[in-house]
Amino acid sequence: MKRTYLSALAACMFAMSSAALAQAPAQAPAPAQGAAPAPMAPATNVSDEQLRKFVSAAQKVAMISQEYTPRLQSAPDSASQQQVHQEADEKMVDAVHQEGLTVDEFNGIGQALEQNPDLAQRARGMAK
Repeated sequence: MKRTYLSALAACMFAMSSAALAQAPAQAPAPAQGAAPAPMAPATNVSDEQLRKFVSAAQKVAMISQEYTPRLQSAPDSASQQQVHQEADEKMVDAVHQEGLTVDEFNGIGQALEQNPDLAQRARGMAK
């Protein structure tokens, strides 16, 4: 798996944002067994441009998560779940890349949002 942290981060991002975005799924696709995301260092100085890219990517990641969660939950066996999870993960990574961020940058900004209330407030403002 590339970085399954994406779906959990997107769900967290949307829990913090406006009511319209709060409809993100409570459960993101579960990470594959044995796959653990590498810890990322939080981004320290996040520009408005980077934050806009993050917000846009997080919205797309949350939509992908919302689309794939029911498919994951209805998969008949672990092999099917693994296949659904891998497909969702690939789409999430592509969504992040389409916004001009690497997965590491995306995850670092997400961690910075969790640790910096001012940055989180800026993100919420952009998400409206």
